[in-house]
Amino acid sequence: MVRKIYQPHLSTANDARAVRTREALRRALLDLLRSKPLEQITIRDIAVAAGVGYTTFFRHHPTKEALLDDVAAKQIRHLIELTLPDAEAGDTRAASVALSRYVHKHRALWKVLLTGGAAAILREQFLRQSRALTASRTSPRHWVPADVSARLVISGTIELLTWWLSRRRPVSVIRFAQLHDRLVVGPVVHGYRGV
Repeated sequence: MVRKIYQPHLSTANDARAVRTREALRRALLDLLRSKPLEQITIRDIAVAAGVGYTTFFRHHPTKEALLDDVAAKQIRHLIELTLPDAEAGDTRAASVALSRYVHKHRALWKVLLTGGAAAILREQFLRQSRALTASRTSPRHWVPADVSARLVISGTIELLTWWLSRRRPVSVIRFAQLHDRLVVGPVVHGYRGV
């Protein structure tokens, strides 16, 4: 059964309340993901942890997966905005440093997203946003088709981030950036130079 969501016109005061509620729902989900996987979390758990009514949840999101998708979309959008200028300028090392600094600064959040059952949603959101960007920025000189390069970079980035965030003694931000640039981004953007 598809649940219809009724959203009345909200005044400015209610808009602020709606923003606070959405943020409380995001925080509640992330807190819950620290202790159990997404499959074991109910909407009622999220609502209770957020301090809102059960039906209030549905005014903002139709499912818990939609809430998680919203969290992932926000993170990916910010990460792309942060790294895209360097990547477009051809400075893959600077883009990798920006990525690693941002993820390190928000380490707890990214660890929950990648190791708490949200990696697939994060990957899909990354692909969705990247497809939209590559559609308008495809370079005919690039040797790898844009959709292939996006998939390779995203998959490699997610795998490398998961490895980094799951280590008891993680490598430094700069070392991670070097690994990301040399293993993931550089070969796709600049091509294999060994032949």
